[in-house]
Amino acid sequence: MYPRAFAYHRAKSYPEAVALLGELGEEARLLAGGQSLIPLMKLRLSTPSHLVDLNFIPQTSYIRSNGALRFGAMTRHAEIAASADAGRIPVLHDCAAGIADPQVRNLGTIGGSIAEADPTGDWAPVLLATGATVKTLGPSGERSIDIADFIQDAFTTALQPAEVVTGIEVPLPPQRSGGAYIALKRCAPVYASASVAVQLTMHDAETCDDARIYLGVLGLTATRVTAAEDALRSQPITPQRVERVRQAVMDMAQPQSDMRGSAEYKRQAAGALAGMAVEAALKRARGEPVEVTHLYA
Repeated sequence: MYPRAFAYHRAKSYPEAVALLGELGEEARLLAGGQSLIPLMKLRLSTPSHLVDLNFIPQTSYIRSNGALRFGAMTRHAEIAASADAGRIPVLHDCAAGIADPQVRNLGTIGGSIAEADPTGDWAPVLLATGATVKTLGPSGERSIDIADFIQDAFTTALQPAEVVTGIEVPLPPQRSGGAYIALKRCAPVYASASVAVQLTMHDAETCDDARIYLGVLGLTATRVTAAEDALRSQPITPQRVERVRQAVMDMAQPQSDMRGSAEYKRQAAGALAGMAVEAALKRARGEPVEVTHLYA
């Protein structure tokens, strides 16, 4: 099926994109990587009258490390996966390297993914676990929005009319920190059946100082599992503690049965992923090199 006819606009700067959105109104959509929007348009599930293309705005794709890790909104997933700077926060590499397939990673953007707020997306639990901030530009000027306040519901964000995402800022974690993100998928191009992001900061080699654990995919937004965090915080990370994390994640998960698996299968998968992610994050916090990949089953 072909998309409905639309007018195409090529923005030369973010202020021009904001002005175009303000002029064109609710019938306009932004085009970043297009990996979500274009398929929806082909199915006519999205029928914008105007597309505002951000791909020709200069200096919007970058990765900079200066007190924090800063990503331009148009930075492609593949660029993040290949970045040594992004690799300083391994959970970011886990996420970027595991998104879909090479085509999606080479075209899709971190800003477009977050602005879409798709509950099955990969970035939300990871950016929540790392305490990221979303940078925006709108008619009222620039804003910095905590990621927890930015994503409000499925496909719903704090973006105001004619406001665009311009960047993502991730604070550099303290010493003795490590994280991991693992998703379970039937195959690379499909959405995950479950996913878990973990970020740990250790007091020493055994005792956890702080923990952030988010469950992805299984709700309208990524879910913070505070009971799992409490099981680790200020405690030695032992197999018994990891088991408590696994159980807390399973208790929190409220999945629905669908083509990606039964509700019980997803609950069990989320618990298993949480245990694996905690163990990988712990090893990374200790300085051990650990390669993390998504699971396919």
